[in-house]
Amino acid sequence: MIYFDNAATTKPFPEVLDAFLKVNDIYYANPSSIHSFGGRVEKLISTSRKQIASILNINDKEVIFTSGGTESNNLAIKGAALLYRNRGKHIITTKIEHPSVSNTMKQLESIGYSVTCLDVNEAGVVDPEDVEKAIRPDTILVSIMHVNNEVGSVQPVKKIGSLLKKHSKILFHVDGVQAFGKIPVSLLDHHIDLYSISAHKIHGLKGAGMLYVRDGVILSPILSGGEQEGNIRSGTENTGGIVSFSKAMRLYQEESRDSLNEMKDIQRYLRVQLEKMRGVTVHTPHAGSAPHILNFSIEDFKSEVVVHALDQHEIYVSTTSACSSKKSKPSQTLLTMGVGENLADRAIRVSLSFQNTMQEAERFVRILKQETAQLEKIMRRSR
Repeated sequence: MIYFDNAATTKPFPEVLDAFLKVNDIYYANPSSIHSFGGRVEKLISTSRKQIASILNINDKEVIFTSGGTESNNLAIKGAALLYRNRGKHIITTKIEHPSVSNTMKQLESIGYSVTCLDVNEAGVVDPEDVEKAIRPDTILVSIMHVNNEVGSVQPVKKIGSLLKKHSKILFHVDGVQAFGKIPVSLLDHHIDLYSISAHKIHGLKGAGMLYVRDGVILSPILSGGEQEGNIRSGTENTGGIVSFSKAMRLYQEESRDSLNEMKDIQRYLRVQLEKMRGVTVHTPHAGSAPHILNFSIEDFKSEVVVHALDQHEIYVSTTSACSSKKSKPSQTLLTMGVGENLADRAIRVSLSFQNTMQEAERFVRILKQETAQLEKIMRRSR
């Protein structure tokens, strides 16, 4: 099997699974309980929080545990919009955000907020000057992803953060779900107020994640309850998920140090081979892209046809975002980048992990050429 769909989800590390099982087997008490058993569980969460804070070089009080990227994005955007609505109701974002951001914006628009969705260039990158031009007196939030989940374009979050520093009443949220461990970020130096991370994108478990909330930033909770997580995110903590999340972050950071260059080599090899193939257009930009995503189209074949052909060889790739891939419509990200509808409807995404190998990439290219040649024969016969 060749699994090239790691932007959708990753295989959990064995150590992560072991940690999850051990915590749920032995440390199953409610961390809010006042007895000593609950206290030991609470200490596990506190230790995990400190470990994650150390990795991100932030204060442990700035780590708010959530159920994953979607909740983190919703909490950041809605939490800011609701709390600061008396200051203003204008939000700035881009046209290529993940559905957990774009659909949240639509929901806010339906209740009276104004949202400016910025274009990106042909490389899928927003211009910081466009962000600055879009700022209004009633702007309260800018939300821009760090790495695009479909094409891998990296947004200039440092430049955007620097320009927003001049606007002290505007919060800056970054969806970092596809970035952690692959693209360096300094939350403090980049002047980021809110940053989302998801465990299952880094070989952790689904159902765990976090939102970095800069010290001094206040959000309106979107879940009301027992006042956990500093009263920002109520609900009994997912202790096993949290402990295994911190372990996944540590292991992923180590793998990144050891294997990032190899991942770049594999991506480079795939790009070179794909660009040699007839009718193939690679959409992921040459420069300034994340090392784990490569998006391309084969002009003669719908993406679903190619995905299913590869599936027969146990090679697994995807079309657009996994959250949108079952919808029969062209990629909004590619259309916004200026890609024609015909090619946007034929997009295929290969996404790597540090566990993928060059041998897998070579086999993928060989099978892809074999299958497209077979599909071309079928097409010629049917004419």
